[in-house]
Amino acid sequence: MPALRSLRKHIEPIIFCGQVASSFFDTGLQMVVKQRSENSTNYTDQDEQNNITNFYMTFNMLIKFVPIVPALILARYGDKGYRKIPIVVPLFGYFLSRALLLFVILLEWRIEVMYAAPVIHGLCGGFSSYWAGVMALVSVSTNEEARSLRIMRMELVYGFAGFLGSLASGHLFQLYTVGLKQGVLLAGMSVALYFFCLLYSTFVLQITYLTASADRPEHREYAGIIHRDARDMTNIVLLFASGILYDVAVGGGIEILSIYVLKEPLHWSATEVGYGNAAGSLIFITSFLGVKLFTKLALSDASMIMIGMASFMSGIYFMTFVTTTAMYFLARSLTLFALIPMPTIRSLLSKQVRGTSYGMTFILLQLSFRLASLASTPMYTKIYQATLDSFPGFVFTLSSIITFLSLIPISIVGSRTVRQDNYERIEGN
Repeated sequence: MPALRSLRKHIEPIIFCGQVASSFFDTGLQMVVKQRSENSTNYTDQDEQNNITNFYMTFNMLIKFVPIVPALILARYGDKGYRKIPIVVPLFGYFLSRALLLFVILLEWRIEVMYAAPVIHGLCGGFSSYWAGVMALVSVSTNEEARSLRIMRMELVYGFAGFLGSLASGHLFQLYTVGLKQGVLLAGMSVALYFFCLLYSTFVLQITYLTASADRPEHREYAGIIHRDARDMTNIVLLFASGILYDVAVGGGIEILSIYVLKEPLHWSATEVGYGNAAGSLIFITSFLGVKLFTKLALSDASMIMIGMASFMSGIYFMTFVTTTAMYFLARSLTLFALIPMPTIRSLLSKQVRGTSYGMTFILLQLSFRLASLASTPMYTKIYQATLDSFPGFVFTLSSIITFLSLIPISIVGSRTVRQDNYERIEGN
């Protein structure tokens, strides 16, 4: 069965099904939190909004803090050649934690029980370990010339799955019968898809290596993080700085955006929440097409990153003034290249380090995002609560300012890379 053997070498089925499951969970949690808040008595609209923002602030901080040590441990095992471990273990955590939402709906447990979800999957490495593991696996099986496009292809699969899952999630949430409460079908399908991902990654997925390298388990000698042909540590530091600033801007803005749409002036239903999430996922597709276009135009990685950052900066600034659903989707359309920067930054970093250090490099990048967001999440939440009555869109202006700052380090990397490439060509001649 050549087709089956070929399929076993692809990680795309895991990414696709996992992201559909994640979209189902995100919409389900959003609507359950909203319903529980609205059903609370003796609360004003301001109190309801504060309850939702406080819940998500705590929930998101647990997501970012708990995985730090487990993710580092899993990354070390991955860099010893066991590339499936940083992927399988987090998927097991996702499977267990997503089942909690199903029980919260079925058994009518308090919404605070959901705080256990990020703790469970965080102790299993969380998204930090899972996505770093995926990026490391792709990097060891792809040459440097094709790596940016291959990594962006993974982001495309991730985004397309999120788009489909988000489109369906709002409708699935509202499906219920006399015997099934609203949201049970959606939560149950999320758990089932994660179970499939766990089985596939454990028993079906095979790891392929581009060359017989020290990344294999039988060659586990220690290797330094800097590649022998690396340009220098300065580029790595600048890439980390740019990535962290951009992640803070995007993460903080999007976290508040998911709360902003639930209350006035938008006050979305479950179906509209699904469509909004789908619009966000559609950006993965437009970003992938952008990378293909810019690659054909021979633009450098640094140039593509700056275009993506400028795209997000304009869209999130326009979001400051959104008061209708039509304006929301118009603002989203401006961010069509907003997802180019992160995978391209990862690709640039992978060209600076040895194959045996991919896992640790990517996990350090991912964890640096998490540590930065431990400060940015409460900052964004408190600023939003403080400006809710006077200027609720101010946090989106703040995100656009931080995005502008993230352009500075990557522009320096771009100019340094051009100079160093010219120097190497002169030396070669």
